[in-house]
Amino acid sequence: MFLAEVIGHIVATKKDDSMQGKKLLLLRPQLVDEKNPGQFRNGVNTIVAVDNIGAGEGDLVMFCQGSSARQAAGLKPLPVDAAIIAIVDTVDVLGTKIYQSS
Repeated sequence: MFLAEVIGHIVATKKDDSMQGKKLLLLRPQLVDEKNPGQFRNGVNTIVAVDNIGAGEGDLVMFCQGSSARQAAGLKPLPVDAAIIAIVDTVDVLGTKIYQSS
């Protein structure tokens, strides 16, 4: 599992029939900064993930990739490589709260 910030959404009107009605969000992975573990730093890539839980732009989410993504509810038969599995409330690192949802 990984942490990411939702930075946008994807609209694809022509797609595999099995993906009809699935919300697609654009994610920027968030890594704990090695030099300052009291903050995040952006990952270098972006991820397109299926959202079944109602996340929105600006949310910090937990996501999984690969075969684990298809274990999320209703995704087993779909061609999915990343799925949002939680909206994060807080993150504590080494006893310091580095994220609190608003």
